[in-house]
Amino acid sequence: MTSINVSTPWGIRLAAAGAVVAAALILAGCAGGAPADPGAVSSTPTGSATTSPPSTPTPTPTAVYKPADASGPAQNVPVPVLPEVAKTETKEGLEAFAKYWFEQLNYAYQTGDMTGFQAMTSPNCEYCSKISTSLTTNYSGERWLAGGEITLPVATTSFERAADGNYQVILQVQQTPISYYQAGGSEFRAASGASNTGNVLLATFEDSAWRVNGLHPLR
Repeated sequence: MTSINVSTPWGIRLAAAGAVVAAALILAGCAGGAPADPGAVSSTPTGSATTSPPSTPTPTPTAVYKPADASGPAQNVPVPVLPEVAKTETKEGLEAFAKYWFEQLNYAYQTGDMTGFQAMTSPNCEYCSKISTSLTTNYSGERWLAGGEITLPVATTSFERAADGNYQVILQVQQTPISYYQAGGSEFRAASGASNTGNVLLATFEDSAWRVNGLHPLR
């Protein structure tokens, strides 16, 4: 298992809005009272009313995800959703949160948007700060990344809280090769190779939410 190369960005690495149109047919008529005005009587025989079938709403096309390549950055990247279990201070909740944190990191690699990733990460996490700095650099100007998909074959914890309040999650982090593009589709640096590393993530549960305080390679 190799260590993470920090020189790369990884560093350690809707329904169709169906508009249902309901057609309402209002039938007006007279009941009882004075006789109808003869001048208002129609000479056309009364027949069965013919109604048109309701129109079928046209589905709104769902935005299709397009991975990044030399032609441009990724498009319509799905935004990760925090699982309900990841909101609990439990073993299952911590493991689910760790996976979600890496989904947010994956999203940052594909879009350059680190809002979600940074919102649940302590600024004291040095390794995390290096990742953020690297991504900021590689998405500056008209640059973007292609590849770099992260998967977690292993994310497990003994759920034992240390004296400093941190829980540990042991991770196997795999990442696909990364290409670095700039305007026009040329590469501004050599592509990074795939990686497969062991890491330990440190997290605390504060104000009813998990927060990452550290990420370190296993040696």
